Amino acid sequence: MGRGGGRPGFAVQSPSVQPNPTPRDNKRQTLLAYLALALGMLALGVSPLLVRSAGAPGPVTAFYRLSIAVVLLAPFFGRSAAFRGGLPKAGMRLALLAGLFFALDMTAWTTGVVLSGATNPTLLANTAPLWVGLGTVLIFRQRLGLGFWGGLALALAGAAVILGLDVRQASQAGLGSLFGLLAGVFYGSYFLVAQRGRQHLGALSFWWLSAAASSVALFAITALLRQPLTGYPPRTWWLFLAMGLIPQVVGYLSITYAQGHLPAALVSPTLLGQPVVTALLAWPILGEAVTGPEALGGLMVLAGVFVVHRSNSNGKPVTANS
Repeated sequence: MGRGGGRPGFAVQSPSVQPNPTPRDNKRQTLLAYLALALGMLALGVSPLLVRSAGAPGPVTAFYRLSIAVVLLAPFFGRSAAFRGGLPKAGMRLALLAGLFFALDMTAWTTGVVLSGATNPTLLANTAPLWVGLGTVLIFRQRLGLGFWGGLALALAGAAVILGLDVRQASQAGLGSLFGLLAGVFYGSYFLVAQRGRQHLGALSFWWLSAAASSVALFAITALLRQPLTGYPPRTWWLFLAMGLIPQVVGYLSITYAQGHLPAALVSPTLLGQPVVTALLAWPILGEAVTGPEALGGLMVLAGVFVVHRSNSNGKPVTANS
Protein backbone atom coordinates (compact mmCIF):
# COMPACT_ATOMS: atom_id res chain seq x y z
CA MET A 1 0.00 0.00 0.00
CA GLY A 2 1.23 3.45 -0.82
CA ARG A 3 4.06 3.66 -3.29
CA GLY A 4 4.55 7.34 -3.85
CA GLY A 5 4.85 8.92 -7.28
CA GLY A 6 1.13 9.58 -7.67
CA ARG A 7 0.25 7.05 -5.00
CA PRO A 8 0.61 7.60 -1.29
CA GLY A 9 3.72 5.92 0.02
CA PHE A 10 6.38 6.08 2.66
CA ALA A 11 8.14 9.40 2.99
CA VAL A 12 11.77 8.55 2.54
CA GLN A 13 14.13 11.38 3.30
CA SER A 14 16.40 11.86 0.35
CA PRO A 15 20.06 12.45 1.07
CA SER A 16 21.24 16.00 0.64
CA VAL A 17 21.71 16.73 -3.02
CA GLN A 18 25.19 17.66 -4.11
CA PRO A 19 25.40 20.94 -6.07
CA ASN A 20 27.26 19.31 -8.92
CA PRO A 21 27.02 15.50 -8.78
CA THR A 22 29.61 13.75 -10.85
CA PRO A 23 28.70 11.25 -13.61
CA ARG A 24 30.03 8.52 -11.35
CA ASP A 25 27.66 9.61 -8.55
CA ASN A 26 24.72 9.63 -10.96
CA LYS A 27 25.61 6.18 -12.25
CA ARG A 28 25.87 4.79 -8.73
CA GLN A 29 22.55 6.35 -7.73
CA THR A 30 20.81 4.93 -10.79
CA LEU A 31 22.25 1.47 -10.10
CA LEU A 32 20.99 1.60 -6.51
CA ALA A 33 17.57 2.66 -7.77
CA TYR A 34 17.39 -0.33 -10.14
CA LEU A 35 18.47 -2.67 -7.34
CA ALA A 36 15.82 -1.17 -5.04
CA LEU A 37 13.17 -1.61 -7.73
CA ALA A 38 14.13 -5.26 -8.19
CA LEU A 39 14.08 -5.83 -4.42
CA GLY A 40 10.68 -4.17 -4.11
CA MET A 41 9.17 -6.22 -6.92
CA LEU A 42 10.55 -9.43 -5.38
CA ALA A 43 9.14 -8.48 -1.95
CA LEU A 44 5.70 -7.84 -3.44
CA GLY A 45 5.87 -11.08 -5.40
CA VAL A 46 6.51 -13.06 -2.20
CA SER A 47 3.42 -11.62 -0.48
CA PRO A 48 0.80 -13.96 -2.05
CA LEU A 49 2.90 -16.98 -1.09
CA LEU A 50 2.96 -15.83 2.53
CA VAL A 51 -0.82 -15.34 2.51
CA ARG A 52 -1.36 -18.77 0.97
CA SER A 53 0.98 -20.46 3.48
CA ALA A 54 -0.35 -18.76 6.61
CA GLY A 55 -3.37 -21.03 6.94
CA ALA A 56 -5.53 -18.18 8.23
CA PRO A 57 -8.59 -16.43 6.73
CA GLY A 58 -7.77 -13.68 4.24
CA PRO A 59 -9.05 -10.71 6.29
CA VAL A 60 -7.06 -11.94 9.32
CA THR A 61 -3.78 -12.05 7.39
CA ALA A 62 -4.54 -8.61 5.94
CA PHE A 63 -5.27 -7.22 9.41
CA TYR A 64 -1.96 -8.36 10.84
CA ARG A 65 0.01 -7.29 7.78
CA LEU A 66 -1.32 -3.72 8.01
CA SER A 67 -1.30 -3.51 11.79
CA ILE A 68 2.32 -4.61 12.12
CA ALA A 69 3.45 -2.02 9.57
CA VAL A 70 1.35 0.70 11.27
CA VAL A 71 2.92 -0.03 14.66
CA LEU A 72 6.44 -0.10 13.23
CA LEU A 73 6.08 3.27 11.50
CA ALA A 74 3.97 5.02 14.16
CA PRO A 75 6.97 6.90 15.67
CA PHE A 76 7.93 8.28 12.26
CA PHE A 77 4.36 9.41 11.60
CA GLY A 78 4.15 11.06 15.04
CA ARG A 79 7.34 13.01 14.48
CA SER A 80 6.21 14.08 11.00
CA ALA A 81 2.80 15.28 12.24
CA ALA A 82 4.37 17.15 15.17
CA PHE A 83 6.88 18.80 12.86
CA ARG A 84 4.07 20.04 10.59
CA GLY A 85 2.06 21.34 13.53
CA GLY A 86 -1.03 19.26 12.78
CA LEU A 87 -2.77 17.82 9.73
CA PRO A 88 -5.56 19.31 7.56
CA LYS A 89 -8.99 17.78 8.15
CA ALA A 90 -9.77 17.42 4.44
CA GLY A 91 -6.70 15.27 3.95
CA MET A 92 -7.49 13.20 7.02
CA ARG A 93 -11.01 12.49 5.80
CA LEU A 94 -9.73 11.37 2.40
CA ALA A 95 -7.06 9.20 4.05
CA LEU A 96 -9.72 7.45 6.14
CA LEU A 97 -11.88 6.83 3.05
CA ALA A 98 -8.86 5.51 1.15
CA GLY A 99 -8.11 3.21 4.08
CA LEU A 100 -11.61 1.74 3.84
CA PHE A 101 -11.16 1.00 0.14
CA PHE A 102 -7.76 -0.57 0.80
CA ALA A 103 -9.25 -2.77 3.54
CA LEU A 104 -11.87 -4.01 1.06
CA ASP A 105 -9.12 -4.58 -1.51
CA MET A 106 -7.03 -6.60 0.92
CA THR A 107 -10.05 -8.59 2.07
CA ALA A 108 -11.00 -9.53 -1.48
CA TRP A 109 -7.44 -10.25 -2.62
CA THR A 110 -6.37 -12.36 0.36
CA THR A 111 -9.66 -14.29 0.23
CA GLY A 112 -9.04 -14.99 -3.46
CA VAL A 113 -5.53 -16.24 -2.75
CA VAL A 114 -6.78 -18.53 0.04
CA LEU A 115 -9.52 -19.94 -2.21
CA SER A 116 -7.68 -20.53 -5.48
CA GLY A 117 -3.94 -20.02 -5.04
CA ALA A 118 -1.46 -17.20 -5.31
CA THR A 119 -1.15 -16.64 -9.05
CA ASN A 120 -4.49 -15.85 -10.72
CA PRO A 121 -6.07 -13.66 -7.99
CA THR A 122 -2.85 -11.63 -7.81
CA LEU A 123 -2.78 -11.23 -11.57
CA LEU A 124 -6.41 -10.10 -11.73
CA ALA A 125 -5.96 -7.74 -8.77
CA ASN A 126 -3.37 -5.92 -10.89
CA THR A 127 -6.10 -4.72 -13.24
CA ALA A 128 -6.39 -1.69 -10.91
CA PRO A 129 -5.01 0.75 -13.54
CA LEU A 130 -7.97 -0.09 -15.78
CA TRP A 131 -10.49 0.90 -13.10
CA VAL A 132 -8.48 4.00 -12.31
CA GLY A 133 -8.76 4.96 -15.96
CA LEU A 134 -12.52 4.44 -15.95
CA GLY A 135 -12.80 6.47 -12.75
CA THR A 136 -10.75 9.22 -14.35
CA VAL A 137 -13.29 9.40 -17.17
CA LEU A 138 -16.45 9.12 -15.04
CA ILE A 139 -15.39 11.12 -11.97
CA PHE A 140 -12.65 13.53 -13.07
CA ARG A 141 -14.16 13.99 -16.55
CA GLN A 142 -10.82 13.51 -18.31
CA ARG A 143 -10.61 12.17 -21.82
CA LEU A 144 -8.54 9.09 -22.54
CA GLY A 145 -7.24 8.03 -25.94
CA LEU A 146 -7.73 4.93 -28.02
CA GLY A 147 -4.68 3.34 -26.40
CA PHE A 148 -6.45 3.20 -23.06
CA TRP A 149 -9.61 1.63 -24.44
CA GLY A 150 -7.61 -0.86 -26.51
CA GLY A 151 -5.57 -1.85 -23.47
CA LEU A 152 -8.74 -2.13 -21.39
CA ALA A 153 -10.33 -4.47 -23.93
CA LEU A 154 -7.19 -6.62 -24.14
CA ALA A 155 -6.82 -6.92 -20.35
CA LEU A 156 -10.48 -7.72 -19.80
CA ALA A 157 -10.33 -10.37 -22.52
CA GLY A 158 -7.38 -11.95 -20.71
CA ALA A 159 -9.26 -11.79 -17.41
CA ALA A 160 -12.24 -13.50 -19.07
CA VAL A 161 -9.96 -16.30 -20.28
CA ILE A 162 -8.59 -16.89 -16.77
CA LEU A 163 -12.01 -16.73 -15.09
CA GLY A 164 -13.49 -19.10 -17.67
CA LEU A 165 -10.69 -21.61 -17.22
CA ASP A 166 -10.96 -21.46 -13.42
CA VAL A 167 -14.72 -21.93 -13.45
CA ARG A 168 -14.37 -25.03 -15.64
CA GLN A 169 -11.64 -26.46 -13.41
CA ALA A 170 -13.34 -25.81 -10.06
CA SER A 171 -16.02 -23.45 -8.83
CA GLN A 172 -13.84 -22.52 -5.83
CA ALA A 173 -10.99 -21.50 -8.13
CA GLY A 174 -13.36 -19.41 -10.21
CA LEU A 175 -14.65 -17.67 -7.10
CA GLY A 176 -11.08 -16.97 -5.97
CA SER A 177 -10.22 -15.33 -9.29
CA LEU A 178 -13.45 -13.32 -9.14
CA PHE A 179 -12.36 -12.03 -5.72
CA GLY A 180 -9.03 -11.05 -7.30
CA LEU A 181 -10.82 -9.05 -9.99
CA LEU A 182 -12.98 -7.39 -7.34
CA ALA A 183 -9.81 -6.50 -5.42
CA GLY A 184 -8.57 -4.65 -8.50
CA VAL A 185 -11.75 -2.52 -8.49
CA PHE A 186 -11.31 -1.62 -4.81
CA TYR A 187 -7.59 -0.96 -5.32
CA GLY A 188 -8.38 1.39 -8.20
CA SER A 189 -10.95 3.19 -5.99
CA TYR A 190 -8.27 3.55 -3.33
CA PHE A 191 -5.96 5.22 -5.82
CA LEU A 192 -8.61 7.66 -7.04
CA VAL A 193 -9.24 8.84 -3.47
CA ALA A 194 -5.52 8.89 -2.70
CA GLN A 195 -4.84 11.07 -5.73
CA ARG A 196 -6.99 13.79 -4.15
CA GLY A 197 -5.84 13.15 -0.61
CA ARG A 198 -2.18 13.59 -1.45
CA GLN A 199 -2.96 17.19 -2.39
CA HIS A 200 -3.53 17.84 1.32
CA LEU A 201 -1.13 15.47 3.10
CA GLY A 202 2.47 14.35 2.78
CA ALA A 203 3.26 10.81 1.68
CA LEU A 204 4.02 9.35 5.12
CA SER A 205 1.08 11.08 6.82
CA PHE A 206 -1.40 9.92 4.19
CA TRP A 207 -0.01 6.38 4.12
CA TRP A 208 -0.05 5.97 7.90
CA LEU A 209 -3.55 7.36 8.38
CA SER A 210 -5.01 5.26 5.57
CA ALA A 211 -3.16 2.16 6.80
CA ALA A 212 -4.42 2.75 10.34
CA ALA A 213 -7.97 3.13 8.99
CA SER A 214 -7.52 -0.08 7.02
CA SER A 215 -6.45 -1.89 10.18
CA VAL A 216 -9.57 -0.73 12.04
CA ALA A 217 -11.82 -1.67 9.11
CA LEU A 218 -10.19 -5.08 8.81
CA PHE A 219 -10.67 -5.66 12.53
CA ALA A 220 -14.37 -4.89 12.08
CA ILE A 221 -14.59 -7.21 9.04
CA THR A 222 -13.00 -10.10 10.93
CA ALA A 223 -15.42 -9.53 13.84
CA LEU A 224 -18.40 -9.36 11.47
CA LEU A 225 -17.35 -12.60 9.79
CA ARG A 226 -16.49 -14.14 13.17
CA GLN A 227 -12.98 -15.01 12.09
CA PRO A 228 -10.57 -15.68 14.97
CA LEU A 229 -7.62 -13.33 15.52
CA THR A 230 -5.91 -15.73 17.95
CA GLY A 231 -5.28 -19.43 18.38
CA TYR A 232 -2.90 -19.86 15.44
CA PRO A 233 0.27 -21.97 15.59
CA PRO A 234 3.68 -20.27 15.95
CA ARG A 235 4.42 -20.75 12.24
CA THR A 236 1.40 -18.62 11.30
CA TRP A 237 2.46 -15.82 13.66
CA TRP A 238 5.90 -15.77 12.07
CA LEU A 239 4.25 -15.53 8.66
CA PHE A 240 2.10 -12.61 9.89
CA LEU A 241 5.28 -10.85 10.97
CA ALA A 242 6.93 -11.61 7.64
CA MET A 243 3.94 -10.10 5.81
CA GLY A 244 4.24 -6.88 7.77
CA LEU A 245 7.99 -6.64 7.26
CA ILE A 246 8.63 -7.95 3.73
CA PRO A 247 5.90 -6.62 1.40
CA GLN A 248 4.50 -3.85 3.59
CA VAL A 249 7.75 -2.24 4.79
CA VAL A 250 10.71 -3.52 2.75
CA GLY A 251 8.78 -3.74 -0.53
CA TYR A 252 7.18 -0.32 -0.38
CA LEU A 253 10.25 1.48 0.99
CA SER A 254 12.39 0.03 -1.80
CA ILE A 255 9.91 1.01 -4.50
CA THR A 256 9.51 4.50 -3.07
CA TYR A 257 13.28 4.96 -3.18
CA ALA A 258 13.36 3.80 -6.79
CA GLN A 259 10.54 6.19 -7.72
CA GLY A 260 12.65 9.07 -6.42
CA HIS A 261 15.42 8.34 -8.93
CA LEU A 262 13.75 6.63 -11.91
CA PRO A 263 10.98 7.91 -14.18
CA ALA A 264 7.44 6.73 -13.44
CA ALA A 265 7.14 5.53 -17.04
CA LEU A 266 9.85 2.98 -16.24
CA VAL A 267 8.84 2.03 -12.69
CA SER A 268 5.15 1.39 -13.33
CA PRO A 269 5.44 -1.09 -16.22
CA THR A 270 8.30 -2.84 -14.41
CA LEU A 271 6.08 -3.47 -11.38
CA LEU A 272 3.63 -5.27 -13.63
CA GLY A 273 6.15 -8.09 -13.43
CA GLN A 274 5.08 -8.77 -9.83
CA PRO A 275 2.45 -11.38 -10.81
CA VAL A 276 5.13 -13.04 -12.95
CA VAL A 277 7.42 -13.25 -9.91
CA THR A 278 4.55 -14.72 -7.91
CA ALA A 279 3.83 -17.33 -10.58
CA LEU A 280 7.50 -18.33 -10.86
CA LEU A 281 7.81 -18.72 -7.08
CA ALA A 282 4.42 -20.42 -6.61
CA TRP A 283 5.33 -23.23 -9.01
CA PRO A 284 8.25 -24.75 -7.01
CA ILE A 285 7.10 -23.62 -3.54
CA LEU A 286 3.33 -24.21 -3.63
CA GLY A 287 3.15 -26.58 -6.61
CA GLU A 288 0.88 -24.20 -8.55
CA ALA A 289 1.77 -24.93 -12.16
CA VAL A 290 0.57 -22.47 -14.80
CA THR A 291 -1.09 -24.04 -17.83
CA GLY A 292 -0.61 -22.80 -21.38
CA PRO A 293 -4.06 -21.17 -21.66
CA GLU A 294 -3.62 -19.54 -18.23
CA ALA A 295 -0.25 -18.17 -19.33
CA LEU A 296 -1.87 -16.76 -22.48
CA GLY A 297 -4.63 -15.09 -20.45
CA GLY A 298 -2.05 -13.71 -18.04
CA LEU A 299 0.05 -12.26 -20.85
CA MET A 300 -3.07 -10.61 -22.27
CA VAL A 301 -3.81 -9.00 -18.91
CA LEU A 302 -0.23 -7.76 -18.47
CA ALA A 303 -0.04 -6.50 -22.05
CA GLY A 304 -3.36 -4.67 -21.67
CA VAL A 305 -2.34 -2.99 -18.43
CA PHE A 306 1.02 -2.05 -19.98
CA VAL A 307 -0.78 -0.39 -22.91
CA VAL A 308 -2.97 1.50 -20.43
CA HIS A 309 0.14 2.76 -18.64
CA ARG A 310 1.74 3.85 -21.90
CA SER A 311 -1.40 5.73 -22.91
CA ASN A 312 -1.67 7.51 -19.55
CA SER A 313 -0.88 11.08 -20.50
CA ASN A 314 -0.37 12.38 -16.96
CA GLY A 315 2.33 9.80 -16.22
CA LYS A 316 1.02 8.89 -12.76
CA PRO A 317 1.63 5.24 -11.97
CA VAL A 318 -0.67 2.72 -10.45
CA THR A 319 1.61 0.16 -8.91
CA ALA A 320 1.06 -3.56 -8.46
CA ASN A 321 -1.24 -4.94 -5.79
CA SER A 322 0.22 -6.88 -2.90
